[in-house]
Amino acid sequence: MREGDDVGRDHYAEVDAARKATEVPSDAGAAKLAAQGKLYVRDRLGLLFDTGTFVEDGQLANSLATGLPADGVVTGRGLVEGRPALVVANDPTVKAGSWGARTVEKIVRVTETALRDELPVFWFIDSAGARITDQVDLFPGRRGAGRIFHNQVALSGRVPQICCLFGPSAAGGAYIPSFCDVVIMVEGNASMYLGSPRMAEMVVGEKVSLEEMGGARMHATVSGCGDNLAADDAEAIEQAKAFFSYLPGSWRQPPPSYESGTAAREFTRDLVPAEESQGYDIHDVIDALVDDDSFFEVKPLFAAELVTGFGLLEGQVVGVVANQPAVKGGVLFTDSADKAARFIWLCDAFNVPLIYLADVPGFMIGSVVEREGIIRHGAKMITAVAEATVPTVSVIVRKAYGAGLYAMCGPGFGPDACLALPTAKIAVMGPEAAINAVYFNKIAAIADEAERAAYVAGLRLEYEADIDILRLASDLVIDAIVEPEELRGQLVARLAAAAGKDRRFSERRHGVPPV
Repeated sequence: MREGDDVGRDHYAEVDAARKATEVPSDAGAAKLAAQGKLYVRDRLGLLFDTGTFVEDGQLANSLATGLPADGVVTGRGLVEGRPALVVANDPTVKAGSWGARTVEKIVRVTETALRDELPVFWFIDSAGARITDQVDLFPGRRGAGRIFHNQVALSGRVPQICCLFGPSAAGGAYIPSFCDVVIMVEGNASMYLGSPRMAEMVVGEKVSLEEMGGARMHATVSGCGDNLAADDAEAIEQAKAFFSYLPGSWRQPPPSYESGTAAREFTRDLVPAEESQGYDIHDVIDALVDDDSFFEVKPLFAAELVTGFGLLEGQVVGVVANQPAVKGGVLFTDSADKAARFIWLCDAFNVPLIYLADVPGFMIGSVVEREGIIRHGAKMITAVAEATVPTVSVIVRKAYGAGLYAMCGPGFGPDACLALPTAKIAVMGPEAAINAVYFNKIAAIADEAERAAYVAGLRLEYEADIDILRLASDLVIDAIVEPEELRGQLVARLAAAAGKDRRFSERRHGVPPV
């Protein structure tokens, strides 16, 4: 620089102008946000972090370029209800939140900080993907976009990663949500896809809408890539904070604890019908066990035959895995097995005790599910159950048949206690199926209808005597038969007794789960 070139420049004014450009959207950007019912990125962060605690990094990234304030992403740290956390938040008013080279560098730096300091990460995603014009700088290198995903995998199970998807998450960027522990999608705005509808039509000749291709409801109900739906940005952030409230800041810490509460309802003896053919809602049982208004369900719209979620038990965080007899009889399918496995892995990673509520006929059978690989998916769930080392109590609420007993952490999987209600049953299969399987030819050979009915009734009595829960308790198959009204207290006591357990499972690098 020659002497005098800097004369007359107002450095303070230049920096101030560059900073202000990042703090408010352009008029066009603000209008677009308003039309879509979206909040500005900094307003989103205002809802996430405690007032006055957010500290930003890289605010002036790409400030010398025109129209790229902060290079389209806001990064930094703050306190979320008093607990430290990091954030990566796309700004959709800057080239649709697309990634440039400095965008990627900022995100990589956040993930490196998360790894170094073991801090949770909130991902506020609203991005059209990479800028093709910057691909050489942002895509292939050692600090390119691939490093983001690499670091996310390294963070998995180490710190919580919580994603709010406010708009698109396109192409390679769609993998950011997939590596997070929960994905909350704003219905009507959020989408997630590797190839856009236009690209799908060009490449594979498929004509499809954006909602069909990768909309929020599709992902929350069909693919399972989305966990929970939100009506708007504010609700998504509220759900994200609620989810975080059940988890520790890192794998080294216990979950938070809260003031003890009482259950929303009593666990009366008529809450679970004794007759297997009679349906009921397992949410009623959960409400009778966890503290009132504390249950946060994860993936409520996906594979609803299984319920997963967090709750409080006298102020202590627990994870609940429960069969849902009101949906498909509570039978386990490929999707419900996947749903369970991921939730169990999440709880085990972050020291959340597990409660299994079993009322399961087993895994679904038939050519359709066999072609879908139900054996492989079921084995994945059973792998997660076996590997979990957190304090665990399994409750046979009404029945546990076949491999469903194993998938719901039956006695062979070493729960810290396996409890049962007085009317519960454990068997290879239900009485009707068992009798038909073993005695079909003999039953068919009886011509007289009354004689046949009496023969079947006698067989049923013999079979039910074999699987009587009192006999199983007598043989030490289960640890205790518990009255419904005493179950909540038993869960509290059993989990407290297991709090200091040895959590070693198997000496190895890692397993090879059947995924």
